[in-house]
Amino acid sequence: MRDYDEVTAFLGEWGPFQRLIFFLLSASIIPNGFNGMSVVFLAGTPEHRCRVPDTANLSSAWRNHSVPLRLQDGHEVPHSCRRYRLEAISNFSALGLEPGRDVDLEQLEQESCLDGWEFSQDVYLSTIVTEWNLVCEEDWKTPLTSSLFFVGVLLGSFVSGQLSDRFGRKNVLFATMAVQTGFSFLQIFSINWEMFTVLFVIVGMGQISNYVVAFILGTEILGKDWRKLLLALTVPGVLCAALWWFIPESPRWLISQGRFKEAEVIIHRAAKINGIVAPSTLFEPSELQDLSSQKQQSHSILDLLRSRNIRMVTIMSIILWMTISVGYFGLSLDTPNLHGDVYVNCFLSAVVEVPAYILAWLLLQHLPRRYSMATALFLGGSVLLFVQLVPPDLYYLATVLVMVGKFGVTAAFSMVYVYTAELYPTVVRNMGVGVSSTASRLGSILAPYFIYLGAYDRFLPYILMGSLTILTAILTLFLPESFGTPLPDTIDQMLRVKGIKYRQTPNHTRELKDGEENPTVLKSTAF
Repeated sequence: MRDYDEVTAFLGEWGPFQRLIFFLLSASIIPNGFNGMSVVFLAGTPEHRCRVPDTANLSSAWRNHSVPLRLQDGHEVPHSCRRYRLEAISNFSALGLEPGRDVDLEQLEQESCLDGWEFSQDVYLSTIVTEWNLVCEEDWKTPLTSSLFFVGVLLGSFVSGQLSDRFGRKNVLFATMAVQTGFSFLQIFSINWEMFTVLFVIVGMGQISNYVVAFILGTEILGKDWRKLLLALTVPGVLCAALWWFIPESPRWLISQGRFKEAEVIIHRAAKINGIVAPSTLFEPSELQDLSSQKQQSHSILDLLRSRNIRMVTIMSIILWMTISVGYFGLSLDTPNLHGDVYVNCFLSAVVEVPAYILAWLLLQHLPRRYSMATALFLGGSVLLFVQLVPPDLYYLATVLVMVGKFGVTAAFSMVYVYTAELYPTVVRNMGVGVSSTASRLGSILAPYFIYLGAYDRFLPYILMGSLTILTAILTLFLPESFGTPLPDTIDQMLRVKGIKYRQTPNHTRELKDGEENPTVLKSTAF
């Protein structure tokens, strides 16, 4: 029986239909980037100090010295979470005593910020931190906000693959798009941190589900005020609803479900758009019978562990995705902590991804997957280890190294989706990518706390992320090479992990050997 690639080979590799679907799917995931990194600004922590009430009977000298100083990066700055006991300094002020001259400030009793905080508005007019006072004793809520978003992403990764395998790529794509957009809009009306984070978890579920399903579908077919900022980020998601009438279901998935007529309609429409005359009969009766018998074989997530080979691929993919995610999201969330303007740093962090994606695309087109991935990871990990060697006065060089690290990790992150999709067969591909993406979310949940370690040692996050990235680069070299081979449709057709011996059985006669050449590659089956 001919496989799907052979049946649809007449459509060509990159015709008008494939290009149309590519750009439509790209448009559908634009809001994902907004939601994924919005927490950098929504949960920004401005400089702050304890508020001293206007009603306090203090002289101007005592009001200026009401907050103790602390050492930060070699400079004395006002303490963010402590003040001198207000009752004591009010008495000194009433007696006409001067701070520092008549009273030794180091001997004064201190207290917490009982009257709240004063937040600088130089960078942000308001954030969820300033609105709900997520500082000092409550500062643990800030990294938890990011982590809870990625918990939602984790849950979405787990269910998105199984949902789209059962209900179809297109249906789940637009359902999760609606979840992401709708609940992101509801966040605007949050009345407390708890409500905001619960909604943020649901937004995360929709965000990654939308992305994963859009990628699988493509693989098989091809301001300062946080409320206004959130509203602006939500609007593009509403506009994406119109794409429902232009993005088709995956013919490959329809065939796997026995819905042959619907698949033929889409393939014939693709041929028409590409200006190609399709064969009058795409599937012979005998092939339809074989496909129908395959449809009766149901697959579950347990199939990702069924054989030794697919089990090794799954374990290695989980490690790979988790580590890359720690590096990518850790560096993305750390940009406000770099020296310089926070908006410029975030802009540079985003801009550096553009050449990374271009490089990844070129590497995927012309070079083996394993070596491309390993090179990008080695680059990203090694420069992060060099950050600790940069002298303090050359902080611009440190920023450059961090951006180069982000470049390498981003290139690897963009390639790992394609690589993983090529390794898994059609019958469990979405589940395989979904489970790998789930592992990635475990890494993203941990990423905010990698950055939090910078409060103890500013270089520790870079040392940890750099070391993990290099170790992952070495692991990548043991994965099978999928470049130049057709997409496997069944588990028996999967490529084999390097360095492991297998027993040859009659059922494995169609299994592809690592390194086989075949002109039909992923880009030729992009719909």
